[in-house]
Amino acid sequence: MLQLQDYTFLLALQVVTGVIFLGCYYGSRFRKLSHILYWPFILVIATFIFLISLKTAGFQGSAHYYLFPALVMAIALSSSNRRTFLAFILFLAMALGLALISFRYPDWISSYATSQEQLLDVSGNVLFVQLFIGAVVLILMKNLNLERRKSDQLLKNILPDSIASELKKFNRVEPREYQVTILFTDFIGFTKLSEQLSPQQLVTVLDTHFTYFDQVCRKYNLEKIKTIGDAYMAVAGLPISNSTHPQDCVSAALEIRDYMRAQNTGWKIRLGINTGTVIAGVIGREKFSYDVWGDDVNVASRIESSGVENEVNISQQTYDKVKHLYACESRGLVAAKNKDDIPMYLVRAPNLAKQIL
Repeated sequence: MLQLQDYTFLLALQVVTGVIFLGCYYGSRFRKLSHILYWPFILVIATFIFLISLKTAGFQGSAHYYLFPALVMAIALSSSNRRTFLAFILFLAMALGLALISFRYPDWISSYATSQEQLLDVSGNVLFVQLFIGAVVLILMKNLNLERRKSDQLLKNILPDSIASELKKFNRVEPREYQVTILFTDFIGFTKLSEQLSPQQLVTVLDTHFTYFDQVCRKYNLEKIKTIGDAYMAVAGLPISNSTHPQDCVSAALEIRDYMRAQNTGWKIRLGINTGTVIAGVIGREKFSYDVWGDDVNVASRIESSGVENEVNISQQTYDKVKHLYACESRGLVAAKNKDDIPMYLVRAPNLAKQIL
């Protein structure tokens, strides 16, 4: 028969069980520790619940209710489908074994002295199990939301906000045509410069410069497309179309030019800009990349490679869009790789007088 001191002991066990459950869950945040302790914890807690159930009236009691939160915890901590399946089989075997003993070997099980004792014990266990499962669900939801926010932020760091939202909603991005202005930059003599620095120093310098370029692009609403080695590519006018993309792109380029001129490190830059039509979309299914395609992209690249040290070199198409806003100098026709001679212009400075008028 159960005595009053048994209930005090069981209450302490309930509290300790809850603490162990939560402690093991938070221990799972450390992957190595969770991997090592997973099965010892699951076996100990399952055995503990089984023995306590035998001590508290078997299926007539309620200690076996702890098998449910224990299974939930085992699934939450599992790192593989195989572990989840084995944990499910283990707890199912525990429940079936307890049922078998309760009905075939009742003498092995402690029984209640009165129905009041049964009501008290069952009510306490049900309440505690519900509270514990609720706490586990809240913790799991909190961590799930945290991980979702992290993944959303990571996706937004890779893709524009509107493109990331479309990808999440439809699992694909419809390619679209845009009228844009494309900016390319690269560092002059990069190979020689890289030979003078250690790999760590080289990455640090590139990161410093490209981080500043990112800030400028955000300021003027340019979308950074990618970096390849020492080359940097950004586009104005997408994914949200606008009519100011030529001056936005030129303004960003002038600010990057002035920044590089102010550096006293020996690093020199070329900047090339072209305005035209592109197709933009997302390629890949595992490592997403938002990119643009079209002949005008190739022209922008040739404008950059035919540029002048620490100057902003623009095409005829861009010049026609911004000549009323910036003082420009014609370079005439300039040879470009795999292209006919292209008319090019250097942007010297904003034409403040014309902007005021």
